[in-house]
Amino acid sequence: MLLKTFGWSFAITVLGLGLAGVLWGWQGLAIVGILSILEISLSFDNAVINAGILRKMNAFWQKIFLTVGILVAVFGMRLVFPVVIVAITAKLGPIEAVKLAINDKAHYEALVTSAHPAIAAFGGIFLLMIFLDFIFEDRDYKWLSWIEKPLARIGKLDTLSVIVALVVLLVSAMTVAPHAAHGGGDKTTTVLLAGIAGLITYLVVGGVSGYFEGRLEDEDEDEEADGAGAAVQKKGGGAGATVGLAGKAAFFMFLYLEVIDASFSFDGVIGAFAITNDIFEMALGLGIGAMYIRSLTVFLVRKGTLDDYVYLEHGAHYAIGALGVILLATIRYEINEVVTGLVGIVLIALSFGSSVLRNRREGKPGAESPAQSEVSSGV
Repeated sequence: MLLKTFGWSFAITVLGLGLAGVLWGWQGLAIVGILSILEISLSFDNAVINAGILRKMNAFWQKIFLTVGILVAVFGMRLVFPVVIVAITAKLGPIEAVKLAINDKAHYEALVTSAHPAIAAFGGIFLLMIFLDFIFEDRDYKWLSWIEKPLARIGKLDTLSVIVALVVLLVSAMTVAPHAAHGGGDKTTTVLLAGIAGLITYLVVGGVSGYFEGRLEDEDEDEEADGAGAAVQKKGGGAGATVGLAGKAAFFMFLYLEVIDASFSFDGVIGAFAITNDIFEMALGLGIGAMYIRSLTVFLVRKGTLDDYVYLEHGAHYAIGALGVILLATIRYEINEVVTGLVGIVLIALSFGSSVLRNRREGKPGAESPAQSEVSSGV
């Protein structure tokens, strides 16, 4: 299972590091290796979130996620995205932007960095919405029940997550945006527009994918009622069978996954400039890390890890909420990527430990019904 799932990641690592050594010597090899580790440490919570979504999709779309999806992640977000940002910021054509990235790396880095307030606002609000929609939902399993129970009760107001996100955006625009650390000057308008764009993107992509998923579940319930023997659908937080979303539902779920991955990659791309401003070293190092995150996502799905350790998704979503807030804070303050990575790792480690303790209390992991699992963690 391990070799089958991570085989391509191991192969890409060997080829990537070998190519880095040939092109840039030992220094390039070290830079690519460091960037790979940086990407993995920053995005482990991304793998857990992705696994929660990917397990709803059929085998075909899981393969699309690993093939087409990794091309989008590596070439789209780690190579093309910074160049597009430079082209828009400097009002250059794509060819001129690529030439600038190759021939004037310092200016290229400065242009990408100057766009950080907009990037942070977009990604921060998008990630915050994922966290808010999770925490305001009444779930079968509760990790920190003293927080999650009251939030689930007030979360019955459908628009609450949008209201909270807009309040956070307004606070960010009035506090951190006027004193942006990058780009110079007052970035209030930029932050507001980018944050609203992130909110709209979440509502559109998440809403459409949820709509088609809901339609598919309704159709399967109708078939079951007619005795057609349709596959049992997996409900969020419960234990049970698998879901095989296909067609339009899977397509929009795939788009949702890609936007989530893009939001997670923002801090990695910006943070990579602290290590190198060579776009090819950056793309290679971050790409290797992204490949491991994709493989880890599939591994978690195939092993049924989220069913066995039911608080992992909670820890990952708390980490997402923290990352969203950190991204917004970085509009004004310099926050080391190590801090960002450690926050996610600590939260996931705590949720994993709570899941292990729960399993010991219950006897066997993931076997009982949701009704038996209104358990609060001792964390």
